Amino acid sequence: MAKIAFIGAGSTIFVKNVLGDCILTPALADAHIALHDIDLERLKESEKMLINLNQNLGGKATIKAYADRREALKGADYVINAISVGAFEPVIRSDHEMPRKYGLKQTYADTLGMGGLFRGLRTIDVMLEFARDMEELCPDAWFLNYTNPMAILTGAILRETGVKAVGLCHSVQVCAKELLEGLGMSAEDVRWRIAGINHQAWLLDIKRGGEDLYPEIKRRAAARKGPHDDMVRYEIMNTFGYYVTESSMHGAEYVPYFIKNAYPELLEQYNIPTENYKGWGDSNKLYWEQAMNGLVNNTSVTHTRTHEYASYIMEAMETNIPYKIAGNVLNTGGLISNLPEEACVEVSCIVDSEGVTPTRFGALPPQLAALNRTNINMQLLTIEAAITRKREHIYHAALLDPHTGAELPIDNIKALVDEMLDANQYLLPNYR
Repeated sequence: MAKIAFIGAGSTIFVKNVLGDCILTPALADAHIALHDIDLERLKESEKMLINLNQNLGGKATIKAYADRREALKGADYVINAISVGAFEPVIRSDHEMPRKYGLKQTYADTLGMGGLFRGLRTIDVMLEFARDMEELCPDAWFLNYTNPMAILTGAILRETGVKAVGLCHSVQVCAKELLEGLGMSAEDVRWRIAGINHQAWLLDIKRGGEDLYPEIKRRAAARKGPHDDMVRYEIMNTFGYYVTESSMHGAEYVPYFIKNAYPELLEQYNIPTENYKGWGDSNKLYWEQAMNGLVNNTSVTHTRTHEYASYIMEAMETNIPYKIAGNVLNTGGLISNLPEEACVEVSCIVDSEGVTPTRFGALPPQLAALNRTNINMQLLTIEAAITRKREHIYHAALLDPHTGAELPIDNIKALVDEMLDANQYLLPNYR
């Protein structure tokens, strides 16, 4: 019987998706599921929902909520991480609004840019605490990280601890399907190959029966009229030759070409919203209303297995039946030969009872590796800042962020870092 610890279990809908998948998986159905969150009210709601779901799906698992994180982790075989450090008010809002004061607009601000930088700094400290607990309480457990900024956080865990970890995203599994369906093409019997870094991995090949689908994809993309949600990705594909895994709204802030104060018309031209964050507070309230009505208070709650990787990873480890995933791992040995070895890359991995084994990709097309390196520079310097506690490395990370550096002069970037550090002082003390 496996023990699965879920840290950040107050996210009820995501708990249902990931742990509902586990309950539906025969090799995991009798697991002990340990839930932990610092928000005890949300934790109890997730526990209530999962107990009902487990009962409706056969009742083989045991479900228990733990206020004490160490008790939840003790003896775990698998640890799923889905935390968020800092509430929307005031923390996430300030990640958007402080940069806007300096003329720097963002979309999600959770992976790169000033928002991603500070989210990374806030979260690394907490995740390293988890990892130290795991080294003591469940040293053989696998750590499955779903929290952004993915490459920064997974890279920090793998570099600074002995924990066995892999980062998991949602976009790779659906990338080819969504691209084809958006262009009116069938995704049936399609084979594809993807590699790069999280949120900026590349669809290198896409074929059906040996036929290269890229020529038809590019023809249809050029003919598709806007506005639509894939306009940035189509432009990147047109300019650099390949489709990128993550959405246009994310992708627009990972490069210096689309969100520019000197060219405000680009936001409309490429259908890029930069003020959606203002409605996130109301969206969060709606999320919890839906969770309460549809899940927590619904004694008939049920589930269908999703495409999330977690249950498939655990199943492969428990049964020793290999399964292939796209995982975020260190580029040790040059899995992607033209990216830095200390980078966290997203490549195909084989999972079985031996764990997660990354596969060697080789070299990316040079223009794609170059784009990835502009993101990697910022990611590595954010980790360096968090480990050394040196303010100068926060400056370096911000200065080398592709969007920030394209918009602001050095003095303004440093001033913005100082202002955001002050706002995060209670979460980020001791930077010198």
